[in-house]
Amino acid sequence: MTYEEAIEFLYGLRWFGAKLGLENPRRLAALAGHPERRLRFIHVAGTNGKGSVCAFLESIYRHAGYRVGLYTSPHLVRFGERIQVNRQWIAESVVARLVERMQPWLRQFPPDHHPTFFEVVTVMALIHFAEQNCDVVIWETGMGGRLDATNIVTPLAAVITNVHYDHQRWLGSTLREIAAEKAGILKPGRPALTAADEPEALEVIRATALRLGCPLRVVDPEDARAEWLARLQLPLPGEHQRRNAALAAETVRVLQQELPVLRTALEEGLQRTHWPGRFQRLRLPGGTELVLDGAHNVGAMAALCATLTEHYPGRAPAVILGVMADKDLAGIARLVAGRAGRVLCVPVPSERSADPAQLAESCRQAAPGLRVTVHPNLPAALDEVRDEPLVVITGSLYLVGQALETLGVHGSPGRDEKALNTWTAPAMAAGG
Repeated sequence: MTYEEAIEFLYGLRWFGAKLGLENPRRLAALAGHPERRLRFIHVAGTNGKGSVCAFLESIYRHAGYRVGLYTSPHLVRFGERIQVNRQWIAESVVARLVERMQPWLRQFPPDHHPTFFEVVTVMALIHFAEQNCDVVIWETGMGGRLDATNIVTPLAAVITNVHYDHQRWLGSTLREIAAEKAGILKPGRPALTAADEPEALEVIRATALRLGCPLRVVDPEDARAEWLARLQLPLPGEHQRRNAALAAETVRVLQQELPVLRTALEEGLQRTHWPGRFQRLRLPGGTELVLDGAHNVGAMAALCATLTEHYPGRAPAVILGVMADKDLAGIARLVAGRAGRVLCVPVPSERSADPAQLAESCRQAAPGLRVTVHPNLPAALDEVRDEPLVVITGSLYLVGQALETLGVHGSPGRDEKALNTWTAPAMAAGG
């Protein structure tokens, strides 16, 4: 099997949609010989910031000399971003071999219970990390936690970044319900850490930790303002990223017996973390300063706006905005309208994109005097802002990935691997 054939096969799995449940990934892992039993994990869930916390943790442990697996989603441009060892993307030849290896196992499932793209890729990651003899795997949930395919592992520690409103259709309509899904990654007796500060969410996490006998550490804003952390130059800007860094550092401290890390490695790892698409700044040839940030829900957009105020006080950027249809368009529009000089609404490269005309109307309602325009695609919007001094591209990581590819920053795969991020079937089934 070639890499192109493997990607085509994975692309076809989108038709099985997204499914919450552990039966399929457990069965696939068993067919693969339970690679998860040969690995040590730090499992990270949360509404926002979990990718950044994973990036901080990966960098810390790699600088401490460990061989570190990193599993995250979605990818920005290339599929290989999802599965990395010491920040090296999984090789195309390995992707092809693993897809070919899994095909006979997939034929053992009935059509109405066929594994999804995410379930298959999760087990591919387990096999790869076991083959690579990783010392520790930084393991990010896809959606929720309790019924997420990643929850077939027993981690050294479970980490919950925060709990905000997102994916309510599947995770629940209240913060308590969403928190219960996130807290589903906690395992009996294993340490748990969180930076959640919403009272209802924190109450649920505390109760779950108490029931399971998990020592719980809550990282609060004061931890993010600690003197030792304040003197570090973090490559990911914003107060929210200092909270994420504090959460990662506390996780390392809690796991010192299992995974010893010197203070010098901890600090170097934090200061040398690389995580594209999170307040990533570029200078375009004409002098335009560009900020790329995948703020895909209200909580993330509030953090982006606060960071813009911190780093660009008094400046009102042109904002190119593209959002998924299942998001709180009015809430996102209110935040953007309060910070932008103008807004250019574009579709996200996904079947689940919000209608840019509807998004524009939300922005106009939030700020009637604001200049809001609709554009057929990102390149058209970029052409429109070529003379603007400051431009922000935000609203979806998929849009940020398209921008990185369009601008030639993240390489060009020769085919659209970004589309692998989008599951097609509308229904999601939950199961044990």
